[in-house]
Amino acid sequence: MTDQDTTGLRERVRARYAEAARAVLDPEAGVAASCCGGSATDSCCGAGSAAAAAVGGFSEPLYREGETDGLPEEAVLASLGCGNPLAVADLREGERVLDLGSGGGIDVLLSARRVGPSGFAYGVDMTDEMLELARANAAKAGTANVEFRKGEIEALPLPDTSVDVVISNCVINLSTDKPAVLAEMFRVLVPAGGSASPMWSPRTI
Repeated sequence: MTDQDTTGLRERVRARYAEAARAVLDPEAGVAASCCGGSATDSCCGAGSAAAAAVGGFSEPLYREGETDGLPEEAVLASLGCGNPLAVADLREGERVLDLGSGGGIDVLLSARRVGPSGFAYGVDMTDEMLELARANAAKAGTANVEFRKGEIEALPLPDTSVDVVISNCVINLSTDKPAVLAEMFRVLVPAGGSASPMWSPRTI
């Protein structure tokens, strides 16, 4: 794949996820109206249908009943993954977690709950609209131990050995340079004991 092809694909992904974020931020516009009669939460389509429709994603619930209680509705609506990394990531009190392609922030917010006030959860996303949504969701949730940074998962905006666990909810498959993503994951993980769970992990999965 040429550099031009890589850039073009990345920009198409960015545009689709920006559209999904806008569908949640402004449900009266765009795909929400065509899918759910003007409401992103209309029961005809299920939670997250507006955002999922924007990217051609899933609308079936991926989280256990009660697991997302207390989260902003917008965080749940913007969930566009294909699984639940928190179901397999063995997060512990005080750990530092990084979510690759954090979107609207649902897995970052859930991770922050798991690691408690002595831990921290980072989200990295390349889409300005998703970062805006995620930061707003963190503020609504009153979650202080989170930070959302703009960046690409092939060049993470974190220093070496800065996190204990890496998670990702079916975002690595969108990268055109997966070896670079894996190299970056292990660069930011603490040595000998860090784990990664983009639906797999040396420690728990």
